[in-house]
Amino acid sequence: MHKRTLGRTGLEVTEIGYGAWGIGQSMWIGADDNESLNALRRYVELGGNFIDTALGYGDGHSEKLVGEIVREHPHVLVATKIPPKNLIWPAPKGIPASDAFPAEHVIACTEQSLKNLGLPHIDVQQFHVWDDAWTDQGDWQDAITQLKKDGKIRHFGISINDHQPENAIRLIESGLVESVQVIYNVFDQSPQDRLLDACLAHNIGVIVRVALDEGALSGKITPETEFPEGDWRHHYFGGNRKQELQEHLRAIEQDLGISTAQLPETALRFVLSHQAVSTVIVGMRSVGNVERNVLLADGQGLPAEQVQKLHGHRWDRNWYQAAK
Repeated sequence: MHKRTLGRTGLEVTEIGYGAWGIGQSMWIGADDNESLNALRRYVELGGNFIDTALGYGDGHSEKLVGEIVREHPHVLVATKIPPKNLIWPAPKGIPASDAFPAEHVIACTEQSLKNLGLPHIDVQQFHVWDDAWTDQGDWQDAITQLKKDGKIRHFGISINDHQPENAIRLIESGLVESVQVIYNVFDQSPQDRLLDACLAHNIGVIVRVALDEGALSGKITPETEFPEGDWRHHYFGGNRKQELQEHLRAIEQDLGISTAQLPETALRFVLSHQAVSTVIVGMRSVGNVERNVLLADGQGLPAEQVQKLHGHRWDRNWYQAAK
């Protein structure tokens, strides 16, 4: 699997990373621990070396599964995330940094994640939400400095609020962060406006999440698709959204001359075509998904002509908000 450098961390990460939200068994229905472990192992066997998890994924359950595999393969890099103390996602405007990430909370959560993972250190520790007003607020910087000094974390990053890529520019310019995780896909191209250029200018690693728009760009979501109550996708694809989606998918297929089956590869290669992107984390709960997706970590993006055409399919909307 082809690797890229995660900004100034110097870490060499595979282009396709493993997103471990779905294996945490919270908000996703149908995850099976044995299947999840098999998928993680297969990812590593095929050369994958970057796994992204979070303390909040199943209250540490995802971290425990990830740790089981990484202890078998210590060369694999782990990124995790600290939930905000107030447990509010995304971070609302106007609250102080001390409400979300006071130093003692940052340290306590890191200690808990290390315990869950069973590892001596975390390669990339991230805040799970962010507001740029916090850049020069609070004592969170002291906690990060101490954790690095103690060898408990190697690098620090943030996960940017959903659909708010410009809500990290100030932090990037401050030099206090080494990586950012952001939503970026064919529909949500807003990181191209300012964020990705800022990351290139300051040598910040970019971890892309939701490259398939929570499955919308997989081509497998049809108007007949049903998600059970308790699965958060029941909300994400609520109302008339599944029908509305089809019009946009057919337009992409017609414009690029591709089939529905080619949508996921096209969507992932679109993201990897941007030089600022270090890795794309993909949720892969089965061995089959792993084997299909890791083939795309071959150093090849999309032809420039296709990238340009896809720029015309930007679709600004936020389906994390309730359907009307």
